[in-house]
Amino acid sequence: MLRILHISTRLILGGSQENTVLSCEGQARLGHEVHLAFGPIYGPEGSLLERVQRFATADGRGITTHVVGSLCREVSPIRDVLAVREVRRLIERVRPDVVHTHSSKAGIVGRLAGWQVACATARADQGTAGGAYPAVVHTIHGPPFMPVEGGAIKRLKRRVGNAVYTLAERAAAARCHAVVSVADAMTAQFLARGIGTPGLYTTVRSGIELGPYLHPGPTETRSAVRGALGLGEGAFVVATVARLAEHKGHEEILAAVEALGRKGGQVAAWRLLWVGDGWWRERLTARARAAGLAVVDVSARLAGGGGGGGAGEGDAIPADRPAVLLTGLVPPERVPALVRAADVLCHPSAREGLPRVVPQALLCGVMPVATDVDGTREACIDGVTGKLVPLGDVGALAAALAWAAEHPAERAALAAAGKRMAEEQFSAEAMVRGLEGVYGRAVEGLRGGEGVD
Repeated sequence: MLRILHISTRLILGGSQENTVLSCEGQARLGHEVHLAFGPIYGPEGSLLERVQRFATADGRGITTHVVGSLCREVSPIRDVLAVREVRRLIERVRPDVVHTHSSKAGIVGRLAGWQVACATARADQGTAGGAYPAVVHTIHGPPFMPVEGGAIKRLKRRVGNAVYTLAERAAAARCHAVVSVADAMTAQFLARGIGTPGLYTTVRSGIELGPYLHPGPTETRSAVRGALGLGEGAFVVATVARLAEHKGHEEILAAVEALGRKGGQVAAWRLLWVGDGWWRERLTARARAAGLAVVDVSARLAGGGGGGGAGEGDAIPADRPAVLLTGLVPPERVPALVRAADVLCHPSAREGLPRVVPQALLCGVMPVATDVDGTREACIDGVTGKLVPLGDVGALAAALAWAAEHPAERAALAAAGKRMAEEQFSAEAMVRGLEGVYGRAVEGLRGGEGVD
Protein backbone atom coordinates (compact mmCIF):
# COMPACT_ATOMS: atom_id res chain seq x y z
CA MET A 1 0.00 0.00 0.00
CA LEU A 2 1.09 3.58 -0.64
CA ARG A 3 1.26 6.73 1.44
CA ILE A 4 -0.25 9.48 -0.76
CA LEU A 5 -0.19 13.24 -0.20
CA HIS A 6 -2.64 15.27 -2.29
CA ILE A 7 -2.11 19.05 -2.47
CA SER A 8 -4.84 21.45 -3.64
CA THR A 9 -4.89 25.24 -3.58
CA ARG A 10 -8.31 25.68 -1.93
CA LEU A 11 -10.83 23.11 -0.71
CA ILE A 12 -13.84 25.10 -1.90
CA LEU A 13 -16.93 23.71 -3.63
CA GLY A 14 -15.77 23.10 -7.17
CA GLY A 15 -15.15 20.46 -9.78
CA SER A 16 -11.41 20.00 -9.24
CA GLN A 17 -11.90 19.85 -5.48
CA GLU A 18 -14.67 17.23 -5.79
CA ASN A 19 -12.36 15.22 -8.05
CA THR A 20 -9.59 15.43 -5.45
CA VAL A 21 -11.80 14.43 -2.54
CA LEU A 22 -13.29 11.47 -4.43
CA SER A 23 -9.74 10.36 -5.29
CA CYS A 24 -8.75 10.55 -1.62
CA GLU A 25 -11.81 8.59 -0.49
CA GLY A 26 -11.40 5.90 -3.13
CA GLN A 27 -7.70 5.46 -2.39
CA ALA A 28 -8.35 5.22 1.34
CA ARG A 29 -10.92 2.49 0.70
CA LEU A 30 -8.26 0.57 -1.24
CA GLY A 31 -6.06 0.60 1.87
CA HIS A 32 -3.70 3.48 1.08
CA GLU A 33 -2.73 6.01 3.74
CA VAL A 34 -4.08 9.31 2.38
CA HIS A 35 -3.19 12.88 3.31
CA LEU A 36 -4.75 16.07 1.88
CA ALA A 37 -3.10 19.51 2.11
CA PHE A 38 -4.69 22.80 1.05
CA GLY A 39 -4.52 26.56 1.59
CA PRO A 40 -6.84 28.58 3.84
CA ILE A 41 -10.53 28.40 2.91
CA TYR A 42 -12.54 31.61 2.81
CA GLY A 43 -15.18 33.41 0.73
CA PRO A 44 -18.70 32.59 -0.48
CA GLU A 45 -17.77 29.53 -2.56
CA GLY A 46 -18.27 27.07 0.30
CA SER A 47 -16.02 24.24 1.44
CA LEU A 48 -15.60 20.46 1.20
CA LEU A 49 -13.64 20.27 4.45
CA GLU A 50 -16.55 18.96 6.53
CA ARG A 51 -17.04 16.08 4.11
CA VAL A 52 -13.34 15.18 4.28
CA GLN A 53 -13.38 15.31 8.08
CA ARG A 54 -16.49 13.08 8.26
CA PHE A 55 -15.10 10.43 5.96
CA ALA A 56 -14.03 7.06 7.35
CA THR A 57 -13.40 3.69 5.75
CA ALA A 58 -15.14 0.54 6.96
CA ASP A 59 -12.22 -0.13 9.30
CA GLY A 60 -12.24 3.41 10.71
CA ARG A 61 -9.43 5.09 8.77
CA GLY A 62 -9.86 8.68 7.64
CA ILE A 63 -8.07 11.25 5.51
CA THR A 64 -5.41 13.27 7.33
CA THR A 65 -5.70 16.99 6.54
CA HIS A 66 -3.02 19.69 6.58
CA VAL A 67 -3.53 23.45 6.14
CA VAL A 68 -0.72 25.23 4.28
CA GLY A 69 -1.12 28.76 5.60
CA SER A 70 0.95 30.49 2.92
CA LEU A 71 -0.68 28.76 -0.07
CA CYS A 72 -2.97 31.18 -1.91
CA ARG A 73 -4.58 31.32 -5.34
CA GLU A 74 -3.20 34.73 -6.38
CA VAL A 75 0.35 35.21 -7.65
CA SER A 76 2.26 36.47 -4.60
CA PRO A 77 6.06 36.07 -4.87
CA ILE A 78 6.75 36.28 -1.15
CA ARG A 79 3.92 33.99 -0.09
CA ASP A 80 4.69 31.59 -2.95
CA VAL A 81 8.30 31.18 -1.77
CA LEU A 82 7.02 30.60 1.75
CA ALA A 83 4.49 28.08 0.42
CA VAL A 84 7.24 26.05 -1.30
CA ARG A 85 9.17 25.90 1.96
CA GLU A 86 6.07 25.02 3.96
CA VAL A 87 5.03 22.26 1.56
CA ARG A 88 8.57 20.88 1.45
CA ARG A 89 8.62 20.61 5.24
CA LEU A 90 5.24 18.86 5.09
CA ILE A 91 6.52 16.35 2.54
CA GLU A 92 9.62 15.68 4.63
CA ARG A 93 7.41 15.08 7.67
CA VAL A 94 4.78 12.88 5.96
CA ARG A 95 7.32 10.99 3.79
CA PRO A 96 4.80 10.00 1.08
CA ASP A 97 5.38 7.55 -1.73
CA VAL A 98 3.36 9.83 -4.02
CA VAL A 99 2.89 13.60 -4.02
CA HIS A 100 -0.16 14.37 -6.16
CA THR A 101 -0.81 18.05 -6.88
CA HIS A 102 -4.00 19.66 -8.18
CA SER A 103 -4.79 23.06 -9.76
CA SER A 104 -2.30 25.57 -11.15
CA LYS A 105 -0.88 27.23 -8.04
CA ALA A 106 -0.69 24.10 -5.88
CA GLY A 107 0.64 22.27 -8.92
CA ILE A 108 3.58 24.61 -9.35
CA VAL A 109 4.32 24.97 -5.64
CA GLY A 110 3.80 21.29 -4.82
CA ARG A 111 5.80 19.94 -7.74
CA LEU A 112 8.74 22.19 -6.96
CA ALA A 113 8.69 21.19 -3.29
CA GLY A 114 8.22 17.49 -4.11
CA TRP A 115 11.08 17.54 -6.59
CA GLN A 116 13.36 19.25 -4.08
CA VAL A 117 12.69 16.45 -1.62
CA ALA A 118 13.20 13.84 -4.34
CA CYS A 119 16.56 15.38 -5.29
CA ALA A 120 17.64 15.54 -1.65
CA THR A 121 16.78 11.90 -1.02
CA ALA A 122 18.47 10.86 -4.27
CA ARG A 123 21.65 12.61 -3.21
CA ALA A 124 21.44 10.88 0.14
CA ASP A 125 21.05 7.58 -1.76
CA GLN A 126 17.94 6.62 0.18
CA GLY A 127 16.03 5.40 -2.88
CA THR A 128 12.40 4.68 -2.11
CA ALA A 129 13.01 3.32 1.37
CA GLY A 130 10.29 4.33 3.80
CA GLY A 131 8.50 6.36 1.15
CA ALA A 132 11.06 9.17 1.47
CA TYR A 133 11.61 9.44 -2.28
CA PRO A 134 8.23 10.57 -3.66
CA ALA A 135 6.90 10.08 -7.13
CA VAL A 136 5.53 13.49 -8.14
CA VAL A 137 2.22 13.49 -10.05
CA HIS A 138 0.11 16.44 -11.19
CA THR A 139 -3.49 16.64 -12.46
CA ILE A 140 -4.57 19.31 -14.95
CA HIS A 141 -8.19 20.05 -14.06
CA GLY A 142 -8.40 23.10 -16.30
CA PRO A 143 -6.15 25.44 -18.24
CA PRO A 144 -4.40 28.20 -16.27
CA PHE A 145 -4.28 30.30 -19.41
CA MET A 146 -6.91 33.04 -19.51
CA PRO A 147 -8.83 34.08 -22.65
CA VAL A 148 -7.24 37.12 -24.32
CA GLU A 149 -10.13 39.58 -24.52
CA GLY A 150 -11.22 43.09 -23.59
CA GLY A 151 -9.42 46.38 -24.16
CA ALA A 152 -5.81 46.80 -25.19
CA ILE A 153 -4.46 47.01 -21.64
CA LYS A 154 -6.45 44.01 -20.44
CA ARG A 155 -5.38 41.98 -23.47
CA LEU A 156 -1.74 42.85 -22.86
CA LYS A 157 -2.01 41.81 -19.20
CA ARG A 158 -3.61 38.52 -20.21
CA ARG A 159 -0.86 37.79 -22.74
CA VAL A 160 1.83 38.54 -20.18
CA GLY A 161 0.05 36.42 -17.58
CA ASN A 162 -0.34 33.52 -20.00
CA ALA A 163 3.36 33.74 -20.93
CA VAL A 164 4.36 33.65 -17.26
CA TYR A 165 2.13 30.64 -16.58
CA THR A 166 3.51 28.88 -19.66
CA LEU A 167 7.07 29.28 -18.40
CA ALA A 168 6.05 28.18 -14.89
CA GLU A 169 4.21 25.12 -16.22
CA ARG A 170 7.19 24.15 -18.39
CA ALA A 171 9.45 24.29 -15.35
CA ALA A 172 6.93 22.34 -13.23
CA ALA A 173 6.47 19.67 -15.92
CA ALA A 174 10.22 19.05 -15.82
CA ARG A 175 9.87 18.41 -12.10
CA CYS A 176 7.34 15.63 -12.00
CA HIS A 177 7.09 12.00 -13.03
CA ALA A 178 3.57 12.01 -14.50
CA VAL A 179 0.81 14.42 -15.51
CA VAL A 180 -2.85 13.39 -15.47
CA SER A 181 -5.26 15.23 -17.78
CA VAL A 182 -9.01 15.11 -17.18
CA ALA A 183 -9.48 15.58 -20.93
CA ASP A 184 -7.45 14.90 -24.06
CA ALA A 185 -7.85 18.60 -24.88
CA MET A 186 -5.75 19.53 -21.86
CA THR A 187 -2.87 17.37 -23.04
CA ALA A 188 -3.07 18.90 -26.53
CA GLN A 189 -3.09 22.47 -25.17
CA PHE A 190 -0.12 21.91 -22.89
CA LEU A 191 1.93 20.12 -25.53
CA ALA A 192 1.17 22.92 -28.00
CA ARG A 193 2.79 25.34 -25.53
CA GLY A 194 5.87 23.16 -25.20
CA ILE A 195 4.96 21.91 -21.73
CA GLY A 196 6.35 18.42 -21.18
CA THR A 197 6.48 15.55 -23.66
CA PRO A 198 3.69 13.19 -24.83
CA GLY A 199 4.91 10.31 -22.68
CA LEU A 200 4.42 12.38 -19.54
CA TYR A 201 0.62 12.59 -19.96
CA THR A 202 -2.23 10.18 -19.21
CA THR A 203 -5.92 11.00 -19.53
CA VAL A 204 -8.05 9.96 -16.54
CA ARG A 205 -11.63 11.24 -16.65
CA SER A 206 -12.87 13.13 -13.61
CA GLY A 207 -14.92 10.71 -11.52
CA ILE A 208 -18.48 11.11 -10.28
CA GLU A 209 -20.46 9.23 -7.62
CA LEU A 210 -23.06 7.69 -9.90
CA GLY A 211 -25.62 6.64 -7.28
CA PRO A 212 -27.10 10.03 -6.34
CA TYR A 213 -27.54 10.94 -10.01
CA LEU A 214 -29.01 7.64 -11.16
CA HIS A 215 -31.20 6.77 -8.15
CA PRO A 216 -33.13 9.73 -6.66
CA GLY A 217 -34.84 9.48 -3.31
CA PRO A 218 -38.54 10.29 -2.88
CA THR A 219 -37.86 14.01 -2.27
CA GLU A 220 -35.27 14.23 -5.07
CA THR A 221 -37.38 13.37 -8.09
CA ARG A 222 -37.98 15.94 -10.82
CA SER A 223 -41.59 16.54 -9.78
CA ALA A 224 -40.75 16.78 -6.06
CA VAL A 225 -38.00 19.35 -6.55
CA ARG A 226 -39.98 21.41 -9.03
CA GLY A 227 -42.84 21.43 -6.55
CA ALA A 228 -40.56 22.61 -3.76
CA LEU A 229 -39.27 25.40 -5.99
CA GLY A 230 -42.76 26.47 -6.99
CA LEU A 231 -42.31 25.45 -10.61
CA GLY A 232 -45.15 24.14 -12.70
CA GLU A 233 -44.68 21.49 -15.36
CA GLY A 234 -45.10 24.21 -17.98
CA ALA A 235 -41.97 26.05 -16.86
CA PHE A 236 -38.88 25.64 -19.04
CA VAL A 237 -36.01 25.37 -16.56
CA VAL A 238 -32.43 26.14 -17.60
CA ALA A 239 -30.03 25.14 -14.83
CA THR A 240 -26.50 26.45 -14.38
CA VAL A 241 -24.28 24.90 -11.72
CA ALA A 242 -21.25 27.14 -11.22
CA ARG A 243 -19.78 29.81 -9.02
CA LEU A 244 -21.26 33.24 -9.66
CA ALA A 245 -17.97 34.47 -11.05
CA GLU A 246 -16.23 35.77 -14.14
CA HIS A 247 -15.94 33.45 -17.16
CA LYS A 248 -18.72 31.10 -16.00
CA GLY A 249 -21.13 32.46 -18.61
CA HIS A 250 -24.05 33.77 -16.55
CA GLU A 251 -23.98 37.13 -18.36
CA GLU A 252 -24.13 35.35 -21.72
CA ILE A 253 -27.20 33.40 -20.60
CA LEU A 254 -28.94 36.62 -19.60
CA ALA A 255 -28.02 38.21 -22.92
CA ALA A 256 -29.40 35.19 -24.81
CA VAL A 257 -32.73 35.28 -22.99
CA GLU A 258 -32.95 39.04 -23.45
CA ALA A 259 -32.27 38.68 -27.19
CA LEU A 260 -34.93 35.99 -27.59
CA GLY A 261 -37.47 38.16 -25.76
CA ARG A 262 -36.78 41.12 -28.04
CA LYS A 263 -37.38 38.93 -31.08
CA GLY A 264 -40.73 37.75 -29.75
CA GLY A 265 -39.53 34.45 -28.36
CA GLN A 266 -41.75 32.64 -25.88
CA VAL A 267 -39.52 33.12 -22.83
CA ALA A 268 -42.04 34.21 -20.19
CA ALA A 269 -42.15 30.67 -18.77
CA TRP A 270 -38.33 30.34 -18.71
CA ARG A 271 -36.71 29.90 -15.32
CA LEU A 272 -32.93 30.23 -14.98
CA LEU A 273 -31.99 28.08 -12.00
CA TRP A 274 -28.57 29.27 -10.77
CA VAL A 275 -27.04 26.77 -8.38
CA GLY A 276 -24.11 28.28 -6.47
CA ASP A 277 -22.88 31.56 -5.09
CA GLY A 278 -19.87 33.80 -5.56
CA TRP A 279 -18.37 37.25 -5.64
CA TRP A 280 -20.38 38.30 -8.73
CA ARG A 281 -23.82 37.71 -7.20
CA GLU A 282 -24.80 41.39 -6.91
CA ARG A 283 -23.40 42.25 -10.33
CA LEU A 284 -25.29 39.42 -12.01
CA THR A 285 -28.60 40.05 -10.26
CA ALA A 286 -28.40 43.72 -11.24
CA ARG A 287 -27.74 42.66 -14.83
CA ALA A 288 -30.74 40.29 -14.72
CA ARG A 289 -33.09 43.03 -13.52
CA ALA A 290 -31.78 45.38 -16.19
CA ALA A 291 -32.66 42.72 -18.78
CA GLY A 292 -36.23 42.59 -17.46
CA LEU A 293 -35.96 39.29 -15.58
CA ALA A 294 -37.35 38.74 -12.11
CA VAL A 295 -34.83 37.66 -9.46
CA VAL A 296 -36.05 35.25 -6.79
CA ASP A 297 -34.08 33.78 -3.92
CA VAL A 298 -35.29 30.18 -3.47
CA SER A 299 -32.78 29.16 -0.81
CA ALA A 300 -35.42 29.17 1.92
CA ARG A 301 -37.66 26.89 -0.12
CA LEU A 302 -34.80 24.44 -0.55
CA ALA A 303 -34.16 24.55 3.18
CA GLY A 304 -37.80 23.66 3.77
CA GLY A 305 -38.62 26.94 5.43
CA GLY A 306 -40.81 28.42 2.73
CA GLY A 307 -41.12 32.14 2.15
CA GLY A 308 -38.16 34.46 2.48
CA GLY A 309 -37.04 36.36 -0.63
CA GLY A 310 -33.91 38.38 -0.17
CA ALA A 311 -33.08 39.06 -3.81
CA GLY A 312 -35.40 41.89 -4.76
CA GLU A 313 -38.78 40.55 -5.78
CA GLY A 314 -39.17 38.31 -2.78
CA ASP A 315 -40.52 34.80 -2.99
CA ALA A 316 -43.05 35.20 -5.78
CA ILE A 317 -42.17 33.87 -9.24
CA PRO A 318 -44.06 36.03 -11.73
CA ALA A 319 -45.84 34.23 -14.54
CA ASP A 320 -45.54 37.02 -17.11
CA ARG A 321 -41.75 37.21 -17.51
CA PRO A 322 -38.66 35.02 -17.20
CA ALA A 323 -36.98 34.72 -13.83
CA VAL A 324 -33.63 33.91 -12.27
CA LEU A 325 -33.92 31.55 -9.29
CA LEU A 326 -31.00 31.80 -6.87
CA THR A 327 -30.29 28.78 -4.69
CA GLY A 328 -27.19 30.19 -2.99
CA LEU A 329 -24.64 27.69 -1.78
CA VAL A 330 -25.95 24.14 -1.61
CA PRO A 331 -24.13 21.02 -0.40
CA PRO A 332 -22.81 18.87 -3.24
CA GLU A 333 -25.24 16.10 -2.31
CA ARG A 334 -28.16 18.44 -3.16
CA VAL A 335 -26.90 19.16 -6.68
CA PRO A 336 -28.28 16.00 -8.39
CA ALA A 337 -31.84 16.80 -7.37
CA LEU A 338 -31.59 20.39 -8.59
CA VAL A 339 -30.11 19.35 -11.93
CA ARG A 340 -32.81 16.70 -12.30
CA ALA A 341 -35.46 19.43 -11.99
CA ALA A 342 -34.13 21.16 -15.12
CA ASP A 343 -35.03 20.73 -18.77
CA VAL A 344 -31.58 21.84 -19.94
CA LEU A 345 -28.20 22.37 -18.34
CA CYS A 346 -26.55 25.53 -19.70
CA HIS A 347 -22.79 25.77 -19.23
CA PRO A 348 -21.35 28.59 -21.35
CA SER A 349 -18.07 28.77 -19.44
CA ALA A 350 -15.05 30.38 -21.11
CA ARG A 351 -12.47 27.96 -19.79
CA GLU A 352 -12.72 24.41 -18.47
CA GLY A 353 -10.78 21.21 -18.24
CA LEU A 354 -13.75 18.91 -18.63
CA PRO A 355 -16.69 20.34 -16.67
CA ARG A 356 -18.01 17.67 -14.32
CA VAL A 357 -21.47 19.21 -14.36
CA VAL A 358 -21.93 18.14 -18.01
CA PRO A 359 -21.73 14.38 -17.37
CA GLN A 360 -23.58 14.95 -14.09
CA ALA A 361 -26.47 16.46 -16.03
CA LEU A 362 -26.41 13.60 -18.53
CA LEU A 363 -26.58 11.09 -15.69
CA CYS A 364 -29.76 12.87 -14.59
CA GLY A 365 -31.21 12.64 -18.10
CA VAL A 366 -30.77 16.37 -18.76
CA MET A 367 -29.31 17.60 -22.05
CA PRO A 368 -26.44 20.13 -21.89
CA VAL A 369 -25.94 23.26 -23.95
CA ALA A 370 -22.33 24.35 -23.55
CA THR A 371 -19.58 26.40 -25.13
CA ASP A 372 -17.12 24.54 -27.32
CA VAL A 373 -14.02 25.13 -25.20
CA ASP A 374 -11.26 22.91 -23.91
CA GLY A 375 -12.48 19.40 -22.96
CA THR A 376 -16.19 20.22 -22.87
CA ARG A 377 -16.71 18.65 -26.30
CA GLU A 378 -15.51 15.30 -24.94
CA ALA A 379 -18.68 15.02 -22.85
CA CYS A 380 -21.09 17.36 -24.64
CA ILE A 381 -20.71 15.90 -28.13
CA ASP A 382 -22.55 18.20 -30.51
CA GLY A 383 -25.62 16.54 -31.95
CA VAL A 384 -24.89 13.30 -30.10
CA THR A 385 -25.15 14.05 -26.36
CA GLY A 386 -25.93 17.77 -26.39
CA LYS A 387 -25.52 21.09 -28.18
CA LEU A 388 -22.24 23.02 -28.48
CA VAL A 389 -22.01 26.73 -29.30
CA PRO A 390 -18.98 28.91 -30.08
CA LEU A 391 -17.51 30.85 -27.19
CA GLY A 392 -18.96 34.36 -26.92
CA ASP A 393 -21.65 33.76 -29.57
CA VAL A 394 -24.81 34.90 -27.77
CA GLY A 395 -26.90 34.37 -30.89
CA ALA A 396 -25.86 30.74 -31.17
CA LEU A 397 -26.49 30.21 -27.45
CA ALA A 398 -29.96 31.71 -27.77
CA ALA A 399 -30.72 29.53 -30.79
CA ALA A 400 -29.56 26.36 -29.03
CA LEU A 401 -31.69 27.08 -25.95
CA ALA A 402 -34.70 27.92 -28.12
CA TRP A 403 -34.23 24.66 -30.07
CA ALA A 404 -34.14 22.72 -26.79
CA ALA A 405 -37.36 24.37 -25.63
CA GLU A 406 -39.11 23.61 -28.92
CA HIS A 407 -37.89 20.02 -29.41
CA PRO A 408 -38.45 18.07 -26.17
CA ALA A 409 -38.36 14.63 -27.82
CA GLU A 410 -35.08 15.26 -29.65
CA ARG A 411 -33.65 16.82 -26.50
CA ALA A 412 -34.54 13.71 -24.49
CA ALA A 413 -32.92 11.43 -27.10
CA LEU A 414 -29.61 13.31 -26.87
CA ALA A 415 -29.72 13.16 -23.07
CA ALA A 416 -30.38 9.41 -23.13
CA ALA A 417 -27.37 8.79 -25.38
CA GLY A 418 -25.26 10.94 -23.09
CA LYS A 419 -26.44 9.08 -20.02
CA ARG A 420 -25.15 5.78 -21.40
CA MET A 421 -21.80 7.37 -22.23
CA ALA A 422 -21.44 9.05 -18.83
CA GLU A 423 -22.15 5.82 -16.92
CA GLU A 424 -19.33 4.11 -18.79
CA GLN A 425 -16.68 6.83 -18.67
CA PHE A 426 -17.19 9.01 -15.60
CA SER A 427 -17.54 6.80 -12.52
CA ALA A 428 -15.41 7.56 -9.45
CA GLU A 429 -14.27 3.93 -9.43
CA ALA A 430 -12.92 4.22 -12.99
CA MET A 431 -11.02 7.37 -12.01
CA VAL A 432 -9.42 5.72 -8.98
CA ARG A 433 -8.41 2.71 -11.09
CA GLY A 434 -6.83 5.05 -13.62
CA LEU A 435 -4.85 6.84 -10.92
CA GLU A 436 -3.67 3.50 -9.52
CA GLY A 437 -2.10 2.79 -12.89
CA VAL A 438 -0.43 6.20 -13.05
CA TYR A 439 0.98 5.85 -9.52
CA GLY A 440 2.17 2.31 -10.16
CA ARG A 441 4.11 3.31 -13.26
CA ALA A 442 5.62 6.36 -11.55
CA VAL A 443 6.73 4.46 -8.44
CA GLU A 444 8.08 1.53 -10.46
CA GLY A 445 9.98 3.99 -12.62
CA LEU A 446 11.71 5.34 -9.54
CA ARG A 447 12.53 1.85 -8.29
CA GLY A 448 13.90 1.05 -11.73
CA GLY A 449 16.31 3.93 -11.55
CA GLU A 450 14.32 6.60 -13.45
CA GLY A 451 14.87 9.12 -10.72
CA VAL A 452 15.64 12.83 -10.78
CA ASP A 453 18.34 14.79 -12.49
